[in-house]
Amino acid sequence: MKKALKIVGITLLILIVLLIALPFAFQGKIKDIVKQTINNNLNAKVEFSDVSLSLIKSFPQAQVSVSDLVITNFEPFKDETFATVKDISFTMSIKEVFKTASEEPITVNSIYVDQALMTLKTDKLGNNNYDITKEDTTTTTTTNASSSNFTFSIEDYQIKNSALTYIDDISKTLIHVSELNHEGHGTFSAETSELDTYSEANVSFTLDSTNYLSSNPVKLDALIGLDLVNSKYTFKENRAYINDLLLEFQGYVQLVEAGQDIDISFENPGSDFKNFLAVIPKAYSKDIANVKTSGDFKVKGIIKGLSSDTTIPNLDISITSNNASFKYPDLPKSVTNIVINTEIKNTTGNVDDTYIDIKTLNFKIDEDVFKSSATLKNITKNMLVNANLDGTLNLANITKAYPVELENSLTGILKAKLNTAFDMDAVATNAYARIKNNGSASISNFVFSSEDIVNPFHISDANLTFNPGTVSLNNFSAKTGESDIQAKGTINNLLGFLLSDNTLKGNFTVNSNTFKVSDFMTESETAPSTNKTTSNAESLKIPAFLECTINADAKTVVYDNLNLKNVTGTLYIKDQQAKLENLKSSIFDGALAVSGDISTKEDTPTFNLNLGANGFDIAQSFKDLELLKNLAPIAKILQGKLNTSINLSGKLDKEFAPDLSTVSGDALAELLATRIGANQSELMNKLEGSLNFIDFSKLDLKDLKTKLSFANGKVSVKPFDIKYQDIAITVSGSHSFDQTMDYSAIFNVPAKYLGSDINRLIGKINDSEVSNLTIPVTANIGGSFTSPSVKTDLTSGISNLTNQLIEIEKQKLLNQGKDKVKDLIGDVIGSNKTKTDSVKTQQNNAIKDVIGGIIGGNKTTDSTKTSTTGNTKTQETFKNVLGGLFGKKEKDTVK
Repeated sequence: MKKALKIVGITLLILIVLLIALPFAFQGKIKDIVKQTINNNLNAKVEFSDVSLSLIKSFPQAQVSVSDLVITNFEPFKDETFATVKDISFTMSIKEVFKTASEEPITVNSIYVDQALMTLKTDKLGNNNYDITKEDTTTTTTTNASSSNFTFSIEDYQIKNSALTYIDDISKTLIHVSELNHEGHGTFSAETSELDTYSEANVSFTLDSTNYLSSNPVKLDALIGLDLVNSKYTFKENRAYINDLLLEFQGYVQLVEAGQDIDISFENPGSDFKNFLAVIPKAYSKDIANVKTSGDFKVKGIIKGLSSDTTIPNLDISITSNNASFKYPDLPKSVTNIVINTEIKNTTGNVDDTYIDIKTLNFKIDEDVFKSSATLKNITKNMLVNANLDGTLNLANITKAYPVELENSLTGILKAKLNTAFDMDAVATNAYARIKNNGSASISNFVFSSEDIVNPFHISDANLTFNPGTVSLNNFSAKTGESDIQAKGTINNLLGFLLSDNTLKGNFTVNSNTFKVSDFMTESETAPSTNKTTSNAESLKIPAFLECTINADAKTVVYDNLNLKNVTGTLYIKDQQAKLENLKSSIFDGALAVSGDISTKEDTPTFNLNLGANGFDIAQSFKDLELLKNLAPIAKILQGKLNTSINLSGKLDKEFAPDLSTVSGDALAELLATRIGANQSELMNKLEGSLNFIDFSKLDLKDLKTKLSFANGKVSVKPFDIKYQDIAITVSGSHSFDQTMDYSAIFNVPAKYLGSDINRLIGKINDSEVSNLTIPVTANIGGSFTSPSVKTDLTSGISNLTNQLIEIEKQKLLNQGKDKVKDLIGDVIGSNKTKTDSVKTQQNNAIKDVIGGIIGGNKTTDSTKTSTTGNTKTQETFKNVLGGLFGKKEKDTVK
């Protein structure tokens, strides 16, 4: 016994070793067979990472697995992925593994597919990406064993965790099947048999941009009779679920030479109106188990006829409900008097003749009755729509009767009586002549809240008249925050905007008593969270869908701390750009004119504006208007009027204010009847301390004109001239938007202001030109406007005046010398050389005496030495005098 057990154990060990080892011996052969099969049957690029053989996983059968299969199309879908499969496995008898490629094909009993992704596509030319099987070129008289290395005697198959997408560019059909799990059991090798299948998936279906199913869960439990001889498949016991709506169907599909002969009928077995709620996705209908319903709901349909390249089966599908109602247990309102009568039909087999006839779709919420009907024809091409709406709807009752979760709460009364007839091409191409609208609609007491606006938007009254091609806005009255709006106008392409994502066009006249810009802007970070409805991370955007002209007239517009009165102008909005034309307003006791544009097309908004100011109050405007404050900070101390024109461009920040670091442009300013105010700045205090001979409150700034240019955060001021009594002053320089300065002011000071010492020296020069002498004194202004520094440069002024005096005296003496020479000419003719030398010496001494008298030098000193010494002493005298004028003596620079 012990020996027998040992033998059995050794035998089992040998078998296990063989089961493990044999796959390695045959794996290469299996891989070659797989490659050969693919090459013989598919016209596509096929790749896989590995082919493995196992005798244990499906024992007593062998299992062949292909991993990471990828099938890529050739032309006309070159390099597009047709299918990917994570793993595909085949089971077969172990004896099949020992067959060679020259023997009969290997028989496969089952197939298991895991994580398959497949895309089926038909392009506009009718090419199919799934036509990848090679044509059979073998003759009927010759059997080529190697042409087919596998035969299938399937008893089981399974597809798990897979997805399928079908795209038809001709019919504009899109079907997406996700989370697909399907399995089937049967005998495919018998002439007649049964296939027991179970399927579940989420299905989305879109036809010509209209979404009919959106990830709706679908289940199918079907027993299918297989007649392989006649290619006929009969539905025997079948139950299908769309969401929770149960459908039972019978009939067959038979493959014929022209296509498929179809004869299928279906209906929901019950008649409870709760079946209608079951069609609606659970995300919207919620739990319907405890919903109270009354009335009936019935779906019946017949699909019968030939499905071929040119025809479809006839359709006769009806959806009906009479006097139904429903009420959710947790909601206060019910929906009653529900009547549905809809048919989907095709009686010719021509797909273009399919139509949907919604004869009646009525309901009532509270006392509000809403009725509608519509027909949809030519639905696969240029769909023709004819619809009627008639009723009243209290928008607040929608969420009180149905568990829909709206992003924004709605209130208001909507009334409509409207007929519309159009084709979809007309909507898409704005062919208004083919859009027939008649009727009216109104909404009152409408309140809308959204994350895109700061305050709730309250429309007290709005009336629309629908005309062929256009919609007239007869009246519109609304309020948000402290702002009020009244509008009239014309809307074009309303249906195109609603149905085809086209641009909404219109022309409007807008009036407002008070328009507060902050009511339409995002809140700052410090705003209370209860009012905050937009993210700080995004800038305000001009809607891309809007193209309109707005003629505006507002009594008061409030922007930040600015109050603009009597604002009029025209605004053109197109392509996320707002263009201003002839915008006029009263502000700062003057007139403002604006033109230009603002664009939000890029991530960062940009602007390009031309501003004109006429008669602005300088102190007020430079105090309240940030732009002017940064262009000329010193101007806020001025009293008077300002005319200016400013051209500027740059970027806007997230609060729609100019980003000063990006602003560039130029300005021309003119001051009218202007003086410096009593409240002077630190800069003026510094200037008065350094230039104490000027009373800055008496500066003559009338008719002052200056030019500015600005870029890269810096303002450059072109040289301009002002006067203080008879002192001419030239100012130029620049400052940055961070308030740092680099300016110079050159004061041309007349000599008479230089004190008695200088005037005494000048008086010794008996010449009329002396009264016109001036000395240029430069004041260099740096630091910042709040902490300025002023440095005065006297060196050049002293040197300049000294040189002027010496030059005048030299010219005077030279002229005197010439006169004496003329007088002596006669004497020279009758005189000797000794007398001539005496006269020359006398002339030179006269010049020395005059210069010496001016500069206090020694008459007997050498003339060169006298001139040098005198010049130096004169400069020292000027230094002392000018130093006294500018606050200190005997220094060239005063701070």
